[in-house]
Amino acid sequence: MSGKKPIAVAQREDRPVVENPPGILRTTLAWNEQSMLCHFRMAKGARIPLHDHPAVQNGYLLSGRVRFHGGAETFIAVPGTGYCFASGEPHGAEVLEDSEAVECFTPARIEYAPD
Repeated sequence: MSGKKPIAVAQREDRPVVENPPGILRTTLAWNEQSMLCHFRMAKGARIPLHDHPAVQNGYLLSGRVRFHGGAETFIAVPGTGYCFASGEPHGAEVLEDSEAVECFTPARIEYAPD
C-alpha cells in the first residue's frame, strides 16, 4: 500500500488529526488493506460535499446530529444511528450539531492512511 505500514492497534490520542474539509477532523485509528477504522469530530455547520469512492462506508453516530444525503435518501442521524453507503454510492453530509462518529471503510481508503 504505497509503502505505508498498516496499523493494527492504536490509541486515538496518539494518532494524527487531519482536517478536511473545514470543520471535519479525522483520526485514522487502525487499518490494513482490507479495512480502515476512523474517528470523526465534526463542527456544527461543516459540510461534506457530495462524493463517492470505491470503499463501502459503515458508520455509527456517537453524539450530535448530522443530515446525510445518500443516493435517493436523506436522513438525520442522531446518537445510536448506524448507516452504510455502498461502493460508488454518492453521499454527503451537513453537520447540524457538534458531532462525533466512527466509520469503517472496506477496502481501506489509502488517501486516509497516515504517513
